Amino acid sequence: MVILAAAVDELAEVGYGGVTIESVAARAGVGKSTIYRHWPDKLALIADAFETFHVQMVPDLAGRSARESVELLIGHVAEVVLDSTWSRCIPALIEGAERDSRVREFHHGYGAERRRELMDVIARGIERGEFRHGVDPELATIALLGVIFYRRLMTGEPLPPDGARELVELVLGGA
Repeated sequence: MVILAAAVDELAEVGYGGVTIESVAARAGVGKSTIYRHWPDKLALIADAFETFHVQMVPDLAGRSARESVELLIGHVAEVVLDSTWSRCIPALIEGAERDSRVREFHHGYGAERRRELMDVIARGIERGEFRHGVDPELATIALLGVIFYRRLMTGEPLPPDGARELVELVLGGA
């Protein structure tokens, strides 16, 4: 876990191009051979870190309605993007994806998996009558997340996490 945290911290601090196995090893206080025993390269290490921490960080949706789940997920994304190590990794991955096709494949694939989770919850809410009939789950997902990432990357005013309910209502409305 220390190595994964070091990889994310390094990515946030120096960008994808600046991350090396050596720099992650130094930050984690391990030898680079320890890292190479588990990951073949820095992209595999970063990908594993993202997946591992996603599983740990994502809110538990068990027993919640679709609306509550979407509000919780959107609030969680807004909180993570607001100011965290993860928020500083976003530009680093975008930059890396522009220069390296393998990073682009990971970045786009990882994003697609995360969007799929939200789309599935929205689709469930439409089926159960919690959201307007006729809402396109994919477009709604992009609209919800797009606001958060646009405000984080393009303005000086990130969406506050407590704005999730209002954003969900704006995009998805009621039944």
